[in-house]
Amino acid sequence: MAAPDFQSFMLPVLRIMADGKDHSMAELRNRLASEMNLTPEELEERLPSGTQTKFANRIYWSAAYLAKAGVLKRVRRGVLAITDRGRLLLSENHPKITVKLLYRFSEFKDFHKGEASFSDDSPSTPATRDAEGAETPEERLESSFRELQSSLASELLETVKKSSPEFFENLVVKLLVAMGYGGSVEDAGRAVGRSGDDGIDGIIKEDKLGLDVVYIQAKKWAETVVGRPVVQAFAGSLAGNRARKGIIITTSAFSQDAREYVQRIEMKIILIDGKQLTELMIDYDVGVTVAKEFKLKKLDADFFEPEQPRPICMKRSARMFLNRLSLHSQVGWRVARQPLVAQATPNHAVD
Repeated sequence: MAAPDFQSFMLPVLRIMADGKDHSMAELRNRLASEMNLTPEELEERLPSGTQTKFANRIYWSAAYLAKAGVLKRVRRGVLAITDRGRLLLSENHPKITVKLLYRFSEFKDFHKGEASFSDDSPSTPATRDAEGAETPEERLESSFRELQSSLASELLETVKKSSPEFFENLVVKLLVAMGYGGSVEDAGRAVGRSGDDGIDGIIKEDKLGLDVVYIQAKKWAETVVGRPVVQAFAGSLAGNRARKGIIITTSAFSQDAREYVQRIEMKIILIDGKQLTELMIDYDVGVTVAKEFKLKKLDADFFEPEQPRPICMKRSARMFLNRLSLHSQVGWRVARQPLVAQATPNHAVD
């Protein structure tokens, strides 16, 4: 099962806060996981970016929304407490607290205007649908990004399929060089693109020094699935050339039998289908360009924390004091002894 949406956490969070004590975000996570009987799968499910669990992200946003509505207040970094408004809202015994319900508070409405304009007169507006949704703002951002990436990948693959065989060979060269193979486009171009025997379309250096080479087969097929016979023939070609590494790149797909075959053989053959090809092109900026760039920033709480005085090491301070005391004692001894030495010296020496 998927983790509950962030609005489903709002009422449980407020109920925990009802005791009037200060509660940290870590405490909220622990108690909600226990009280809501969430499974390990629900607790460990991560955002598409992999940077955080959905469980932690949704609790953060539910608490943030409650704070923006004035039903919770920030006591200090990562610690919250309930307000009088929060106690009043809790006493109304709502079955669920939602974004739409929080719109009764002007502070929250002003805050949420940055995301969408809400209108009670038009319940079908995007803002209303958003308010009833299950995703946090961060999840919506990632979902939109994935949707745009998926659309780009589809457009990219269709464009590659319509290209000429020569262009496809050149595309393979540029992609592999962008991934760190071949050293340079010129160097790689002399290897890839030659008509090889036994189904080998080219050879490229594995690194800039050419310590090893990788054999390549490129198949610009529209819909035909690349099956095991093709992969097996390529493996035979590698064996005939005493090679142990190869890549087959296609604009279509590979059969399950072909994928299982490469897992069983001793030599290393990588299969790159159309979907993975476009993903690599996007990742390594081959055939694409940046349209817009957004930077998601967050508050640097450490910046606003008062600087703490540097702790004094008593042991180090005592050692320094004793060293100085010893130095002064030696100097004092020399000063005190000097007149005695002078008096004991013969007169002609003193003159």
